[in-house]
Amino acid sequence: MTATAQTGAQPNETAQAPKTAPRVGLFVTCLVDLFRPSVGFAAVKLMEDAGCLVEVPAAQTCCGQPAFNSGDRKDARAIAVQTIRAFEGYDYVVAPSGSCAGMLKKHYEELFDDDAPARERAAAFSAKVFELVSFLTDVLGVTGVDASFTGSVTYHDSCSGLRELGISRQPRKLLASVEGLELKEMRDPDVCCGFGGTFCVKYPDISNKIVEEKTKTIRESGAGLLLAGDLGCLMNMAGKLKREGSAIEVRHVAEVLAGMTDQPAIGEKRQG
Repeated sequence: MTATAQTGAQPNETAQAPKTAPRVGLFVTCLVDLFRPSVGFAAVKLMEDAGCLVEVPAAQTCCGQPAFNSGDRKDARAIAVQTIRAFEGYDYVVAPSGSCAGMLKKHYEELFDDDAPARERAAAFSAKVFELVSFLTDVLGVTGVDASFTGSVTYHDSCSGLRELGISRQPRKLLASVEGLELKEMRDPDVCCGFGGTFCVKYPDISNKIVEEKTKTIRESGAGLLLAGDLGCLMNMAGKLKREGSAIEVRHVAEVLAGMTDQPAIGEKRQG
């Protein structure tokens, strides 16, 4: 998703927007930008529908999590400095990813333990960071969405979103408002899918075993669509389901909540 697609409004429409509307900087995430831009556009639609002014700062890059988790604090810190600078002036910073939001919100401060002013700046930045669905429900007070989806879905609780940010009831609350949607909970929805960022690269055999168990519970749910809030987890599970020959589709929860399911599901190609 490029910075030229900052909002769904034209420049003159943005200028006429209510001054009380919160100004939100969308942290797109690497995977959304490179593999699934539709998630970014869905996030923009959901926040604009909730009354926000949404922009996509062009200077943003990775959140720094791969470097951080690999012990490369120097590069993670440099990325954090750039990210904090890119999002200055926004009321909120919102990411459609629990793992990226967790990195921005929970770990930036510790990168500056030896620099009190920089740590204070990082703390101020982290305080305004939220995962997308949590932002909609917990900050903006959104209780429902104007969307419809005919079919059954099951929801996977991604580890970072659940354990670092407490995201579980929020997506289910909004999904309950989607007309025609039936939620079929899988067994152990909060068990890891095996992705874990660099974990799946370092320990591929263990990762594959974990996702194998995960896809089993997904199939047992009887749902036709798998949803989650982290694209890394979704791509991992979609890949495994496809290799197993499953017909279960996979999407980011924002796409369903925004009513934007015209794009092929993750891992599928457009027909024709």
